[in-house]
This record gives sequence, C-alpha cells and structure tokens, in this order.
Amino acid sequence: MPHKGTLPARVSAEITHAAESGGKAVNITIDDGPDPVWTPKILQVLQDNGAHATFCMIGPHATANPAVVEKIVADGDRLCDHTVSHNTRMDHSPEAYQKSQILDAARMIQQASGGVAPMYYRAPGGAFTPYSRHVAAIHGMRPLGWNIDSRDFYRPGVSTIVNTVKYELGNGPTMLFHDGGGNRSQTFEALRQLLPWLKSQGYTFSFPVR
Repeated sequence: MPHKGTLPARVSAEITHAAESGGKAVNITIDDGPDPVWTPKILQVLQDNGAHATFCMIGPHATANPAVVEKIVADGDRLCDHTVSHNTRMDHSPEAYQKSQILDAARMIQQASGGVAPMYYRAPGGAFTPYSRHVAAIHGMRPLGWNIDSRDFYRPGVSTIVNTVKYELGNGPTMLFHDGGGNRSQTFEALRQLLPWLKSQGYTFSFPVR
C-alpha cells in the first residue's frame, strides 16, 4: 500500500478492463461525480449489497464534496481521475492541456480524499491518447476502460438500464454508470435492482486490474 500522500508506483499504460479477482466478477465504475445527493445514495445501495465500485471523479466536484470523497474511501471503494473539465475531445487537445487536466484533477481528488491518490484514469468519453495513458501510468493511475455501457447517462428509464446491462454482460466485467450530471434516480434504482440480481447469478464484485 502506498504511504498516505504519495502516489503509487508506475503502472501499465494499457487500458484495463479485467477484474482483479478473476472468475465470475464484475467491476462497477461510476462517473462524473461526486454528487452531494446521488453519490451517498449509491454508496448506500453498494453497502446494502456488499458491493464495491470505482468512482471516476471530476476534479472540481471532488473539491466541492470532500466529505463524500472521504466516505467513498472509508467504505473501501476506489478513486479514479476523470479530469478537471470532462472535455470529450481531449484526444484532439495539445499534450500540455492533457497533462494538466489529468494531474490537476489527481491533486484535487487526493486533497479531497484526505491524501488517498486515485488508482485509475478514465478519459472523458473514452478519449484516450497514447500520451494521456502514459502520463496517467507514470503517476500510478491505470487507464480504465469499460465493457458494458449502461447508457444511464441519458436517463432512458430504469428497466431499459437494467436490461441493457443484462444484455451486455457477456462483453466483459467493467460496467459504466454515472452519479454526476443531474438527476440520477434512474441509476440509483437500476443498481438497487441489478446488484441483488447479479449476486443471484453467481457474480462477485471486484475492482479493475491495476
């Protein structure tokens, strides 16, 4: 374990999707927060089901909600850097911009958490570049992709979110949900239904490989 206040050692720059535990496992990842309303509700659903998640945070949102970030860490969940500005065209931006977006957000998240560094980096909209993956990796953040897009961001209805996840389960273990970007009641309710169902199907809850 890294000492508090220090970044972990360099990790691979390859985009990770696999589950750390192996076997029949899923990685729940939750983007665009933290949110003062929806993140605590989602944390409660995770806790109720003995599940964990990786929270991909936008830097200023972490700064605005340090108590929520600290609760994520206290619950045993993991932190992920999701940049400062969530610019989905980052892959078209200069390298200096990419670097500042990643490292400034990492500092904001680490400060909000009380010293715990993010373990992963997820590019907004998946807009990775070889350079951004390298910058993240040398600062201890494994680039993080996804296999299952719940499409909850668009609020298509709870049953649609649930059915999308079930339909895409064969794609791989890493699921994408959102706790930021507005009203996330549909995400909350979908997770409330999905987590017990996943357990009933023999799935365990893991974290992405670092």
